[in-house]
Amino acid sequence: MSGDLAERQAALVAALVAGGPAPAGFDPAALAAAGAALLRKRAGEVARHWPLLAAGLGPQWSATFARWASGRPTGGSLRDGWDLARDLRDQGALPPLGAEELAAREAAHRYDGHAPPRPRRLPAWGRAGGAVAVQVAGRVRLLRPARR
Repeated sequence: MSGDLAERQAALVAALVAGGPAPAGFDPAALAAAGAALLRKRAGEVARHWPLLAAGLGPQWSATFARWASGRPTGGSLRDGWDLARDLRDQGALPPLGAEELAAREAAHRYDGHAPPRPRRLPAWGRAGGAVAVQVAGRVRLLRPARR
């Protein structure tokens, strides 16, 4: 019985946050509305951790994030923002403010896309979209701003 409940709960979560099919007995329209609300909430949480990225995208933030996050389970707001910023960088669509924020994060932390970010101990630098940041003695400085 509990295994069946766990399977049904997993199917419901997959339908809400990972683009899975609607489980039997659930209204697909209601699930779509709930899923859209959860994406908006997730976008707000990511924007709190990545304010310059969100500001750089301006009115396109919600749509850009929803497109990227649709069908992806969350890794947490910090990691979601990091992964989105890297994807935008790879597509050449990262705004200058987002590039500066990503460069600063890359200088301050190690993140391989799988394990949680870890602080860097040695001097390090980060680069994105022309922005260059350096971290020395735990302080991050932007050496060169992104191209505008």
